[in-house]
Amino acid sequence: MSFTYDDVGATRQTGFCPPGFHPMHVRARIGEGEEVFRRAAEAVLTWEMHRAMGVGIDATADRAAPDVDVTVTLAGMIKAPCRVVWTVEEPRRAGWAYGTLTGHPECGEESFVVERTGDGTVWLTVNAFSRGAKWYARAGGPATRGLQHAYARRCGVVLRRLCAGLAED
Repeated sequence: MSFTYDDVGATRQTGFCPPGFHPMHVRARIGEGEEVFRRAAEAVLTWEMHRAMGVGIDATADRAAPDVDVTVTLAGMIKAPCRVVWTVEEPRRAGWAYGTLTGHPECGEESFVVERTGDGTVWLTVNAFSRGAKWYARAGGPATRGLQHAYARRCGVVLRRLCAGLAED
Protein backbone atom coordinates (compact mmCIF):
# COMPACT_ATOMS: atom_id res chain seq x y z
CA MET A 1 0.00 0.00 0.00
CA SER A 2 1.11 3.54 -0.60
CA PHE A 3 0.85 6.73 1.45
CA THR A 4 -2.21 8.88 0.82
CA TYR A 5 -0.42 12.24 1.12
CA ASP A 6 2.75 13.88 -0.22
CA ASP A 7 4.52 15.37 2.82
CA VAL A 8 5.69 12.09 4.35
CA GLY A 9 7.72 12.74 7.51
CA ALA A 10 6.61 16.34 7.87
CA THR A 11 5.48 15.98 11.50
CA ARG A 12 9.19 16.19 12.41
CA GLN A 13 8.83 19.91 11.68
CA THR A 14 7.04 21.57 14.57
CA GLY A 15 3.98 23.46 13.40
CA PHE A 16 4.10 22.36 9.76
CA CYS A 17 0.74 21.72 8.11
CA PRO A 18 0.40 21.23 4.35
CA PRO A 19 -2.21 23.34 2.54
CA GLY A 20 -5.67 21.76 2.64
CA PHE A 21 -5.01 19.82 5.88
CA HIS A 22 -6.11 20.55 9.45
CA PRO A 23 -3.37 20.84 12.08
CA MET A 24 -3.54 19.35 15.57
CA HIS A 25 -1.20 19.94 18.51
CA VAL A 26 -2.01 18.47 21.92
CA ARG A 27 0.46 18.47 24.82
CA ALA A 28 -0.07 16.69 28.14
CA ARG A 29 2.05 16.65 31.29
CA ILE A 30 2.86 13.05 32.26
CA GLY A 31 4.97 13.53 35.39
CA GLU A 32 8.53 14.20 36.42
CA GLY A 33 11.85 12.43 36.44
CA GLU A 34 13.99 10.02 34.49
CA GLU A 35 12.03 6.91 35.53
CA VAL A 36 8.76 8.46 34.35
CA PHE A 37 10.41 9.42 31.05
CA ARG A 38 11.79 5.91 30.46
CA ARG A 39 8.44 4.28 31.30
CA ALA A 40 6.47 6.70 29.11
CA ALA A 41 8.91 6.30 26.20
CA GLU A 42 8.67 2.52 26.37
CA ALA A 43 4.85 2.61 26.51
CA VAL A 44 4.74 4.85 23.42
CA LEU A 45 7.37 2.97 21.42
CA THR A 46 5.85 -0.50 22.06
CA TRP A 47 2.19 0.39 21.29
CA GLU A 48 1.31 -0.15 24.99
CA MET A 49 -0.22 3.32 25.35
CA HIS A 50 -2.52 2.71 22.37
CA ARG A 51 -3.53 -0.75 23.55
CA ALA A 52 -4.25 0.60 27.05
CA MET A 53 -6.69 3.02 25.41
CA GLY A 54 -8.63 0.05 24.05
CA VAL A 55 -7.43 0.63 20.49
CA GLY A 56 -6.67 -2.46 18.43
CA ILE A 57 -3.10 -2.50 17.16
CA ASP A 58 -1.87 -4.99 14.58
CA ALA A 59 1.78 -4.18 13.81
CA THR A 60 4.48 -5.94 11.82
CA ALA A 61 6.93 -5.38 14.74
CA ASP A 62 6.74 -5.18 18.53
CA ARG A 63 8.31 -1.72 18.53
CA ALA A 64 7.88 1.38 16.38
CA ALA A 65 10.51 1.65 13.65
CA PRO A 66 10.52 3.19 10.18
CA ASP A 67 8.53 1.14 7.64
CA VAL A 68 6.64 -0.87 10.27
CA ASP A 69 3.05 -1.28 9.11
CA VAL A 70 0.35 -0.73 11.73
CA THR A 71 -3.38 -1.22 11.43
CA VAL A 72 -5.33 0.63 14.09
CA THR A 73 -8.83 -0.66 14.79
CA LEU A 74 -11.29 1.78 16.34
CA ALA A 75 -14.62 0.80 17.87
CA GLY A 76 -13.95 -2.77 16.76
CA MET A 77 -14.85 -1.99 13.16
CA ILE A 78 -12.98 0.97 11.66
CA LYS A 79 -9.63 -0.23 10.33
CA ALA A 80 -6.99 2.40 9.72
CA PRO A 81 -3.82 1.20 7.95
CA CYS A 82 -0.68 3.25 8.62
CA ARG A 83 3.09 3.02 8.29
CA VAL A 84 5.69 4.38 10.71
CA VAL A 85 7.58 7.13 8.89
CA TRP A 86 10.10 8.18 11.54
CA THR A 87 11.19 7.42 15.08
CA VAL A 88 13.34 9.19 17.63
CA GLU A 89 15.10 7.64 20.65
CA GLU A 90 17.32 10.17 22.39
CA PRO A 91 18.22 10.65 26.07
CA ARG A 92 15.39 13.20 26.52
CA ARG A 93 13.07 12.52 23.53
CA ALA A 94 11.42 9.37 22.24
CA GLY A 95 8.55 8.68 19.89
CA TRP A 96 7.39 8.08 16.37
CA ALA A 97 5.00 9.13 13.64
CA TYR A 98 2.85 7.21 11.24
CA GLY A 99 1.35 8.16 7.95
CA THR A 100 -1.93 7.02 6.48
CA LEU A 101 -2.09 4.34 3.82
CA THR A 102 -4.78 3.53 1.26
CA GLY A 103 -7.97 2.50 3.08
CA HIS A 104 -7.49 4.79 6.12
CA PRO A 105 -10.54 7.00 6.81
CA GLU A 106 -8.23 10.02 7.13
CA CYS A 107 -5.35 11.28 5.07
CA GLY A 108 -2.25 12.62 6.84
CA GLU A 109 0.29 12.00 9.56
CA GLU A 110 0.36 11.85 13.37
CA SER A 111 3.27 11.81 15.81
CA PHE A 112 3.52 10.76 19.46
CA VAL A 113 6.62 12.12 21.22
CA VAL A 114 7.60 11.94 24.89
CA GLU A 115 10.05 14.60 26.05
CA ARG A 116 11.81 15.33 29.33
CA THR A 117 12.41 19.07 29.59
CA GLY A 118 15.27 20.81 31.42
CA ASP A 119 13.33 21.00 34.68
CA GLY A 120 12.63 17.23 34.56
CA THR A 121 8.98 17.49 33.53
CA VAL A 122 7.85 14.73 31.16
CA TRP A 123 5.42 15.67 28.39
CA LEU A 124 3.59 13.80 25.66
CA THR A 125 3.02 15.81 22.49
CA VAL A 126 0.69 14.59 19.76
CA ASN A 127 1.06 16.48 16.48
CA ALA A 128 -0.89 15.78 13.34
CA PHE A 129 -2.16 17.11 10.08
CA SER A 130 -5.10 15.45 8.43
CA ARG A 131 -8.16 15.69 6.26
CA GLY A 132 -10.98 13.26 5.60
CA ALA A 133 -10.32 10.55 3.02
CA LYS A 134 -13.50 8.46 3.26
CA TRP A 135 -16.92 10.01 2.83
CA TYR A 136 -17.90 9.58 6.49
CA ALA A 137 -14.71 11.27 7.73
CA ARG A 138 -15.30 14.20 5.36
CA ALA A 139 -19.01 14.40 6.31
CA GLY A 140 -18.07 14.58 10.00
CA GLY A 141 -16.18 17.85 9.45
CA PRO A 142 -15.56 19.64 12.77
CA ALA A 143 -16.99 16.71 14.74
CA THR A 144 -14.33 14.40 13.27
CA ARG A 145 -11.61 16.88 14.25
CA GLY A 146 -13.12 17.10 17.73
CA LEU A 147 -12.87 13.32 18.06
CA GLN A 148 -9.23 13.46 16.95
CA HIS A 149 -8.46 16.05 19.64
CA ALA A 150 -10.29 13.96 22.26
CA TYR A 151 -8.25 10.91 21.19
CA ALA A 152 -4.99 12.88 21.55
CA ARG A 153 -6.00 14.16 25.00
CA ARG A 154 -6.92 10.59 26.00
CA CYS A 155 -3.40 9.48 25.02
CA GLY A 156 -2.03 11.83 27.69
CA VAL A 157 -4.49 10.61 30.34
CA VAL A 158 -3.70 6.95 29.65
CA LEU A 159 0.06 7.50 29.55
CA ARG A 160 -0.06 9.43 32.82
CA ARG A 161 -1.95 6.50 34.37
CA LEU A 162 0.60 4.00 33.03
CA CYS A 163 3.39 6.03 34.68
CA ALA A 164 1.57 6.75 37.96
CA GLY A 165 3.36 5.85 41.16
CA LEU A 166 6.87 5.91 39.72
CA ALA A 167 9.49 7.59 41.89
CA GLU A 168 10.42 11.08 40.81
CA ASP A 169 14.08 12.22 40.71
